[in-house]
Amino acid sequence: MALPSRVKIVEVSPRDGLQNEKEFVSTDIKVELVNRLAAAGFPNVEAASFVSPKWVPQMADGADVMARIERRPGTIYSVLTPNMKGFEGALAAGADEIVIFGAASEAFSQKNINCSIAESIARFEPVVQAARAAGIRVRGSISCALGCPYQGDVPIEAVVDVAQRYLAMQVDEIDVADTIGVGTPQRVRDVMAAVTRVVDPARVSGHFHDTYGQALANILASLETGISIFHTSVAGLGGCPYAKGATGNVATEDVLYMLRGLDIDTGVDFDAVVDIGQWMSANLNRKGSSRAGNAIAAKRAA
Repeated sequence: MALPSRVKIVEVSPRDGLQNEKEFVSTDIKVELVNRLAAAGFPNVEAASFVSPKWVPQMADGADVMARIERRPGTIYSVLTPNMKGFEGALAAGADEIVIFGAASEAFSQKNINCSIAESIARFEPVVQAARAAGIRVRGSISCALGCPYQGDVPIEAVVDVAQRYLAMQVDEIDVADTIGVGTPQRVRDVMAAVTRVVDPARVSGHFHDTYGQALANILASLETGISIFHTSVAGLGGCPYAKGATGNVATEDVLYMLRGLDIDTGVDFDAVVDIGQWMSANLNRKGSSRAGNAIAAKRAA
């Protein structure tokens, strides 16, 4: 199969990238991060999370972030919403898209939210209905689609089952997420091929963590199955609380560098993203984990 000529990058660093940071990142920095990412040309920025601050204290200022960002025409600003209360916050904040999340692993679902996969997804039905009534896009994420920290292997049919449940709810986009980064290219091909038999590939995205250094290879495998939407995080921000020592989401700079080498257009300014990654890493007092970003920064400084 020919590779897509254009790819949509969903930049998730303001939410997924920062949510596990132990030190609170100031609202000013979060707002500037979202604004700089939108200015760099990302069509979709995951800006905040409307979850209980008791569970995710780093995301307690979601409403403030959404109130203060500069809205760029054509940019989709997404927020995570686990329930109706979260949706009401997202609606009041003017979110363009909400993100709901279910797991393909029964063990993960029981450990994290004390209910089955089917029960967890049923809870999202009123949220999705309310979003659709309000004209807000809905993205459904499938966690642990390539492996689970508790049960290990996750059957492909379980991933397809969650995708079909989302489709029945009329979700706009479906994320196949390698939450702990254990996926390898052949497994990714098999999962994506199975999902795209029931969902239009144009509505499927890949969300890869780089725990085992497989994320770029997994993105290439996804491209080969017709996937053209990927989630990335500038400077590779974001750890995984379920895998000790795990790195975060695949670094945006590394993905852009690879796509540029494949002559795939993203509409994103690569040099601006390198700057953002270096700036954000400096604000967190550590070196970012993007190899391409750090290499370009070192070359500039030479």
